[in-house]
Amino acid sequence: MTILRLIFNIAWFVLGGVLMGLLWWVAGILCFISIIGIPFGRSCFVIGTMTFWPFGQDIANRRDRTGVEDLGTGSFGLLGNIIWFLLFGLWLAIGHIVHALACAITIIGIPFALQHLKLAILSLTPIGKTIVAKE
Repeated sequence: MTILRLIFNIAWFVLGGVLMGLLWWVAGILCFISIIGIPFGRSCFVIGTMTFWPFGQDIANRRDRTGVEDLGTGSFGLLGNIIWFLLFGLWLAIGHIVHALACAITIIGIPFALQHLKLAILSLTPIGKTIVAKE
């Protein structure tokens, strides 16, 4: 199973994953310009790295995973997600959706399209989420 993940990740990287990962990293760099945006920027780099190699990784809600509420899973997380959506989230989601539509044209591209749709949903509200390895 891991060899299949490796093949899919390499094909993903070559066929557009590198572009979207770099866009996540650019958003992270823009967030680091202000002190307030540093937590957003850190998340961008984590999600951007996942965007480079998404197969074998999944997205989980931190509250569900840890069983406790933290700063990002409460009302501040909601406020942060609204700010994120207005500044970067919508644009990253559009990029992932465009890539998903391009990938869905062929049967072989359908797994890539599904990954892009998963990342599009994550790009709308990333605060309070974490990246976990699939078992």
